[in-house]
Amino acid sequence: MKILVTGANGFVGRNLAVRLGEAGHAVLAVGRDTDAQGWRNAVREAEFVVHLAGVNRPVDVAEFETGNVGLTRQLCTMLAEACNPAPIVYSSSTQADRDQPYGSSKAAAEAALLAHGEAAGAPIAIFRLPNVFGKWARPYYNSAVATFCHRIARGEPIDIHDPSAALRLVYVDDVVDAFLRLIEQGVSTGYHEVAPSYQTTVGELASAIRGFPESRGTLTTPRVGTGLMRALYSTYLSYLPVNRFDYTVPIHADPRGRFVEMLKTSDSGQFSYFTAGPGITRGDHYHHSKVEKFLVISGRAHFGFRHIQSGERHEIVVEGHEGRIVETIPGWTHNITNIGDGELVVMLWANEIFDRARPDTVAMKV
Repeated sequence: MKILVTGANGFVGRNLAVRLGEAGHAVLAVGRDTDAQGWRNAVREAEFVVHLAGVNRPVDVAEFETGNVGLTRQLCTMLAEACNPAPIVYSSSTQADRDQPYGSSKAAAEAALLAHGEAAGAPIAIFRLPNVFGKWARPYYNSAVATFCHRIARGEPIDIHDPSAALRLVYVDDVVDAFLRLIEQGVSTGYHEVAPSYQTTVGELASAIRGFPESRGTLTTPRVGTGLMRALYSTYLSYLPVNRFDYTVPIHADPRGRFVEMLKTSDSGQFSYFTAGPGITRGDHYHHSKVEKFLVISGRAHFGFRHIQSGERHEIVVEGHEGRIVETIPGWTHNITNIGDGELVVMLWANEIFDRARPDTVAMKV
């Protein structure tokens, strides 16, 4: 499908254009640098319109009228002249119901689109978006999230005037998902919402983002797998300068080999790896509650087990290419011996972060 995207070079537009291309659509991109003929050509070809272009931080307040209302009316006129009843998705603002210049201009743009839709038989979907955040947003312009991420990623301070100020946020990927659903499934005229939306405060937002660089030092990651924290973490990383794409962690070395902790979690344990030279044995201890999973990455390992009361024994030999997980069992002392000719490399997950005060690790030979 040929999809006209106004404001294609903006924050949401860039994210949308990439996803449209991935879905096999042709993007007809227009923006401030597109001349009148370019607009007319795109309007004539468009099978669908996503209207993102607009003004939200003008130098002169009069730009709200020209950049939001005037541009939208111009788009409607061009579509009418081309006899093109293409469905339209419009990114409005939650401020459209407020009696102030920006909100009034977005409300007037909505009215122009709805009038065009009624006259042309074109479905019009209006999204009154709250604060949108995500990769490629402009710091100091699009959102506080962008500004905070940009500065914190560079080790710079951020200014917060009212930490308790409420914020309603939507993630750009969710915005794009909502638009794509309408493109694929069809548009119904009316107001639509992006889900999920997140309610937070400026102080909570700043605290969460500050925690991301701190986790490189503590090795303990925040819960970044779902919801707002997932979206914030992805956004924060997108603002890292290239010289901060990598970082080092401590390497603990002794005659047995190396031990390196990679990542810790607040409630799901930690990840690490260790090495051992030929003939080296590691372990010879048991746990009461702690459990571990071992994955041999390279080399050949012998796992020895002995029940600490019954004396029952068990052994397992694992090659690095097998993809076999060996688990430690509470109440069984265990060890790992490199029985190969080269270095043994083993990945390790433990279900809890190591606590030196309560290590739950009791030395005992297998």
